[in-house]
Amino acid sequence: MRARRLAHERRRARKRRFWKRVRAFIVLLLVLGLVGSAAWFAWTQLTGDQTQSAQSSDDYPGPGVDPVDVTIEQGQSGADMGQILVDAGVVKSVDAFIRAFQANKAASSIRPGTYTLKTQMSASQAVAALLDEANRSDNTVTVVPGQTAEQVADRIAQVTGISAADIAAAMADTASLGLPEEAGGVLEGWLAPGSYEVGSADTPTSLLSQMVAGTVAELDRLGVAAADRQTVLIKASILEREVNIDEYLPMVARVIENRLTKPDAETRGLLNMDSSVLYGVGKTGGVPTVDDTEDDNPYNSYLYPGLPPTPIAQPSVEAIEAVLHPADGEWLYYVTIDLDTGETLFATTLSEQEANVQKFRDYCSANPGKC
Repeated sequence: MRARRLAHERRRARKRRFWKRVRAFIVLLLVLGLVGSAAWFAWTQLTGDQTQSAQSSDDYPGPGVDPVDVTIEQGQSGADMGQILVDAGVVKSVDAFIRAFQANKAASSIRPGTYTLKTQMSASQAVAALLDEANRSDNTVTVVPGQTAEQVADRIAQVTGISAADIAAAMADTASLGLPEEAGGVLEGWLAPGSYEVGSADTPTSLLSQMVAGTVAELDRLGVAAADRQTVLIKASILEREVNIDEYLPMVARVIENRLTKPDAETRGLLNMDSSVLYGVGKTGGVPTVDDTEDDNPYNSYLYPGLPPTPIAQPSVEAIEAVLHPADGEWLYYVTIDLDTGETLFATTLSEQEANVQKFRDYCSANPGKC
């Protein structure tokens, strides 16, 4: 019995010693945890102050001092922009600008262009200023569907300040512009509509090359064979100048096809398009006069059957698509009878057309100065 009691006491003693060691270990862990937390807090406070101090030292407080113009080019990154602003004295460091750029979710929408900012701006203020269109100069060349190449050249001159003579020289060097052979050395119709940002390194050649490349890419996308490109653009350019409501484009495209493919019809293979007549006498709008319709030039579709020798304007994608997919119909004629609404009527015979034309004359009588 005594031996069993002694063994029992020994076991209890061992358990007490074990739990005593466990408690001591837990206490030690708690102490180490507290010490570690205190050390970490002290370290983060120290490094945080240092980081904050470092960040504030590489950034201006703002709001800025003297006006300065800077140019942001197409495709530049936040780091690229930061370097430009540092070089111009706008922000203090590229790092500060990158931080502000990354912190502003809208920063990726900063557009190319020339901006009026200030020297010694804070990086965040600089980003905000670049997002404000009021600070951005208009240095965009916009090609509008229906414009002639001459009008595009005028716009390039207005935006860039480059002389008309230099622009004309660039337009004449069509090989440098990448103009396809089938264009016959004439840019008309090959300058893709759209907006083109002008960078500091841009020239008339670089801008015009972009426009030509845009047209080639669009024709390729639509599956137009190289041999058909010029014909498609000629037809589409006429559509662009003849129609001001897209829903009529496929219908007028069918009229053009019917007149070209039915030489024995009443129209005798003549397009009779006012737009080409006006182009031939150097006009860009209005209604042709009797003298205009009698002027002997290859664009006078009242005198010469078939298509004019070149496009007469820059066509939209919608006009090109209408040429490729004309509506079904037997129409040979059409006339816009209301220049305010664009309402257009179609006819298959000359007598029907004459009745529709009278409606246009009535509109003109009721609206002096509009026709």
